[in-house]
Amino acid sequence: MTSPDFRTSSNTPTSPYPLRPEGAEREGPAQREGEVGTRSSGTPAPTFTQPDATAIADRAARHWQGPPDGPASPGSAAHKALFCRMLLDTFNPYKPAIIDWPQLSEAERARLVALPIWDIAVATEGKARLRVLTYGETVADPLLAEAIRLNGFEEGRHKQVLANLVAAYGIALQPESEYVVPRDAEWAFMVTGYSECIDSFFAFGLFETAKRSGFFPPALVDTFEPVMQEECRHILFFVNWVAWHRRNLSWWKKPVFAARVLAVWAYLVWERLKTARDVGGGNNFTMTGHEAIGVDLDLGGLMALCFAENERRLRGYDERLLRPWVMPRLVRLALRLMRRPSAVRRARVF
Repeated sequence: MTSPDFRTSSNTPTSPYPLRPEGAEREGPAQREGEVGTRSSGTPAPTFTQPDATAIADRAARHWQGPPDGPASPGSAAHKALFCRMLLDTFNPYKPAIIDWPQLSEAERARLVALPIWDIAVATEGKARLRVLTYGETVADPLLAEAIRLNGFEEGRHKQVLANLVAAYGIALQPESEYVVPRDAEWAFMVTGYSECIDSFFAFGLFETAKRSGFFPPALVDTFEPVMQEECRHILFFVNWVAWHRRNLSWWKKPVFAARVLAVWAYLVWERLKTARDVGGGNNFTMTGHEAIGVDLDLGGLMALCFAENERRLRGYDERLLRPWVMPRLVRLALRLMRRPSAVRRARVF
């Protein structure tokens, strides 16, 4: 697959994902009273069966095996090729501008609007795009630079998806702050990468909880599924970059890099404690989100489900790639301390 120019939004690739051809009309019953569509004119958005290309792109984004050339030890050229090609080869070319947003009843829309996440989600993706692309500009290796540009492009596409969603369903957002180019590109890239390792781990579980509970209608779940899997690919790419980058530093730079990693984790802990106080009047949505979406699941059950979903989403990629380990190990430890080590197994059949 030839990669597009990921530096500009005008080159957004053509998409096979829930598409709505220009000027197409709905085939089927008229819009129900109380449903929320995506057209300001009131004309209902058409519904189409996803083409075979959608399923092919979705599977390609979830399952990837590199060339069977033996081991790819961290830091080696083979390792770099493996994690870069994983990201590039699993690219899903959906186009946010023509996603067919499903119609929602007023009750479904009200539940969606009430979630206290939209401002933070849009801003997070906007900052992530800028941080990733800024670091990519400092990378001399052509293959790695191409993969990082794709990562940044996808972060920007996530922001566009969220912006289109809030516009489609009339969700009011606060004015966005200006996104500032980071002075320390590597630090900003690491903050974004480790932040996604934390956030995605819990998001996978909360997303599955919303799916199983029916809080989100199936059509909306299907629309967001590619975004969730892209986050999985991003964290897989990032943790392998960390291992590769560390091994290729000069001996005297390695302890400096290790100190920066610890500093990033300290910063992220502080940042999340602050966010937990600020979002929803002090409620920590990560820990209480399952209650907001109407699921009777205690903290141990939520943690176990997050663990199981994280494992499931990563399972389809080449086993030679390193996996994120901090959050899974912390959750395993927490479940042992809670005397619930078998909760992970039960979560898989929740």
